[in-house]
This record gives sequence, structure tokens and C-alpha cells, in this order.
Amino acid sequence: SELPAGFRFWGAGSLGWIPAPVILVVLFCVLFHVFLTRTTAGRDVYAIGGNKQAALLSGVPVDARLILVYALSGLMAATGAIVLAGRMNSGFPLAGVGAELDSIAAVIIGGASFFGGVGTVGGTLVGALIMGVLRNGLNLLNVSAYWQIVVSDAVIVAAVWVDVVRQRAVEKGR
Repeated sequence: SELPAGFRFWGAGSLGWIPAPVILVVLFCVLFHVFLTRTTAGRDVYAIGGNKQAALLSGVPVDARLILVYALSGLMAATGAIVLAGRMNSGFPLAGVGAELDSIAAVIIGGASFFGGVGTVGGTLVGALIMGVLRNGLNLLNVSAYWQIVVSDAVIVAAVWVDVVRQRAVEKGR
């Protein structure tokens, strides 16, 4: 492919012995942790996830915050696409198919509530590492791609089930 070296760097390059994608993950995790825990907009995002109507009645600019969240989501999707294209040294439109399920599983496994308003960046990182180890382990065991999807979906169902049980326990405790 004719991708420039600067573009390929983000997917396959390194600074010393640290791969560039790892640097990006750490950088974005720190930035989003600070954003969510130290800014009004970050706290507003948690409030909207917990109860959109209550956040609106509390004076949170819900529409503006949702636009910000969607813009940040788009930024992260674009960053992931650049890393993937740099890693593969080509642009393939179907390269990320199925990654959304792993993303959902990582977030739920990381402790975020399926119902919103709860979760941390660190928990999501741990969930992503668990999903990566699971996916890699299944590849090393020569498990068919179709069964890998089944296992991934089973993990998502189990994580959502645990979240529902946890949510019911919290509601009973109130």
C-alpha cells in the first residue's frame, strides 16, 4: 500500500519499546478519566446516563452534552480506524466488523451499568484487556471464528445478567 509512514506509525510504530497504540490508549484513558471525574461536563455525562429527565430538571444542558458525547465517540471511532488501518497498512472497509460487540462487552465487564450512569475509564480498560485476552486465547486454541462470536456474545449476555442482578440488589437496598 502507499500509506505514508507517519500514518502507519500509529498502528505499527513504537517509541522505544512502547508500541504507539499503547501510548494512544494510555493517553486517551488519562484524558477521559480527567474529563469524566474533574469537569462539570464529565459529571453531567454521568448524570444524563443515570437519569436524563432528572438531569434536565437539574439544569444540565442535556442536548449540548449529548452532542459532545457523540462527537467524542466519533473522534474515538476515527482514532481506532486510523490505528487499525496503520496496523494493516491498508484501508479495508470490513476490518472492524464485530468490534462493536467486543466494545460493549468490555464496557459491561469493566463495571459500567447497561442502564447508564455508572462506570469508569479504568474499568473499561480492564474489560477491554479481558476481552483481548479472551479473543487471543480463542485464536491460539484454533477456535472457529463463528464459535468465537458465540463465546463473545455469551460473555456479553453473562455480563448484562450480572448487571441486571446487581441493579435489582441496589434497588432492593433503597
